[in-house]
Amino acid sequence: MDIQQPPVTQQSTAEDAPSASEIPNEPVLDLAGGPFAVIESDPGVFTTLTRKLGISGLEVVEIYDIEPWAVDHLRPRGLFFCFLWHKDHHRPSDFKDPAAERVWFANQLIDDACASQAILNVALNCPDIDISRDLKNFRVETESMSSVMKGLAISNSPVFRRAHNSLARPADIRGARNALATTALDALKSKTRTTKPPPPKTSKTRKPPAKTNTQVENQEESYHFIGYVPAFGKDGLKSGPLEVGELEDPTSTRGWMDIVRPVIKMKMRKYGGGADGGDIRFNLLALVDDHYQAASDELELLKREKKALERRLDEAYPGGWSNLVDSALLAASSESFATSVQPDTPGPLFSQSLGSRKMEKEMAILDLPVRNLIGAWETCARAAMPAKIAVEDEITKSIREHTDHVKRTHDYEPFLREFFTSLHNEGLLNPLLGRDENGKKLPANRKTKGKASRS
Repeated sequence: MDIQQPPVTQQSTAEDAPSASEIPNEPVLDLAGGPFAVIESDPGVFTTLTRKLGISGLEVVEIYDIEPWAVDHLRPRGLFFCFLWHKDHHRPSDFKDPAAERVWFANQLIDDACASQAILNVALNCPDIDISRDLKNFRVETESMSSVMKGLAISNSPVFRRAHNSLARPADIRGARNALATTALDALKSKTRTTKPPPPKTSKTRKPPAKTNTQVENQEESYHFIGYVPAFGKDGLKSGPLEVGELEDPTSTRGWMDIVRPVIKMKMRKYGGGADGGDIRFNLLALVDDHYQAASDELELLKREKKALERRLDEAYPGGWSNLVDSALLAASSESFATSVQPDTPGPLFSQSLGSRKMEKEMAILDLPVRNLIGAWETCARAAMPAKIAVEDEITKSIREHTDHVKRTHDYEPFLREFFTSLHNEGLLNPLLGRDENGKKLPANRKTKGKASRS
């Protein structure tokens, strides 16, 4: 009996440009819908958006090379490839595959929702990730829908829209609202406009003016996301997911990067990147396990190992054992096992699979000969310092990303408006702009004389 192999799939959404603040006073129940603002294709922005959408235990990192040495150690759950897109052509038969029905895929039906769309299209095909109850319900409720209806469900979700727009700049929020209002107004004008009779036909036909290079370039300035994820089905850029390859083992996702790597390289060459110094306006992001949680778990296991070793040492050396270990390690042990967010005492573990590792380590310590206890304690204390550094690096990265988020979403416009108004009221704005009291531009020689007389 033939078994359907799980192909590596690529899914896609579209993106226009970068940027990132929550729509103030947006109603909880929004039947009319609202705009999605553009947000930056940045790993910190995507990580925050992933968590706001209800996905835990994962983060997004940027990848600077697709080769195995740069990617495989990260063990990506999925990839997001952002590039300057030019029109592709697919045959209708590309999307007619029964296996594609098992892939959760939503068409993008609203501008600038690409980031949320890409994350959901990838994450909802990862079976063993931790997602919120609301997101689980959303996946179940939309599972039998068509890709168009799934896209409509995302577009009309106030929860997804608020999460997405909370990472947009205030100016981009205003721009999205203005574009929505302009579109609605143009549609209303086209309905009320009286239709003019067609012009009389003549024997001569006039060619439409050729489009300039600038017009063509502006039409093609459209950024897209393609999502790659190992799943049963196909992967795609347009009407549905399109397959890029099949995995050998139907129960494992190992080796899927070897299938997707040549596909991404081909996309890079196709859209201008490569050794010829062409267009390199694309970036590659990977959905991976949360680095902070992994680093914290390693340090927590060392804390538990240290406690187990110290219990054995107390039993083996009732008179005290502190003078038998390296004095420098003993003095630094309290600091080595503590971080800026956790004390040196054992704290929570994030991964549920660490319980067996903890039990195995404690059983091995119970079987350890007394003569080896001192060396084992020193080895554990030495291992704590690099584990602590890894945790602190992740904490520093999180603080930096939060700072960038605050800067990005803060609205500077009221301050700037008040600042320039105050300069104008004090009579300082026109001189700074090289203008006279009436706002007229001063000649260059007059400005020079003024500087000479003041000096």
